[in-house]
Amino acid sequence: MKSSRLPGKPLVDILGKSLLQRTWEQSCKAFPKERVYVATDHPEIQKHCKELGIQVVMTSDTCLTGTDRVAEVANQIEADYYINVQGDEPLINPQDILDVEEAIKKYSGEIINGYAEIDDAEMWSSVSTPKVVCRQDGRLLYMSRAAIPGNKSGKFEKGWRQVCVYAYPKEALDIFYKTKSKTELEELEDLEILRFLEMGYEVRMVKLSSDSIAVDHPGDVEKVIRRLNENN
Repeated sequence: MKSSRLPGKPLVDILGKSLLQRTWEQSCKAFPKERVYVATDHPEIQKHCKELGIQVVMTSDTCLTGTDRVAEVANQIEADYYINVQGDEPLINPQDILDVEEAIKKYSGEIINGYAEIDDAEMWSSVSTPKVVCRQDGRLLYMSRAAIPGNKSGKFEKGWRQVCVYAYPKEALDIFYKTKSKTELEELEDLEILRFLEMGYEVRMVKLSSDSIAVDHPGDVEKVIRRLNENN
């Protein structure tokens, strides 16, 4: 709700439904709604969820990141693994969520995160887009808002971006949350996944579709509306 670039973002209207509702509906295409929760610290979002019959979990208003918020949820809802779909992903592909679930089975005990190819220079150079660089086996080397991987010409050739679907084992969430402060690179880049890297955890990147459009500013809302109109 306190987004500086788009105040009140979760409740922004997108063709008659809130951004949050659209993200929830897409998530419920992957899992039964009984297994899908909205985590929030804001009473207005809580009220919105209850009106729509969405399960909602209240967390503290001191969470440093979305992952810290999921860690608080993990203290209320018992599970071995938690899949986090960020609430600003109204076009998230349900199959992408299921692919992350499959990765949990294959890479038990690891943190999982999604990525997709970048197909234009504008996205590659945008600081709103977290860029991903991986090892050959798919483990994360680094993630940055800078235009990486770079080259001597400074021109876009290829790149990969983060897709904001995560999965964490309970133990990793507990340790993440107990740090009580952001790590140096996490703070600098404003990317919470870097805390895991800095703490010595492996992060397994799973290639997902390019369907998602993360909503960070008003222009992204227009992109989502255009995509929805194209699909109707």
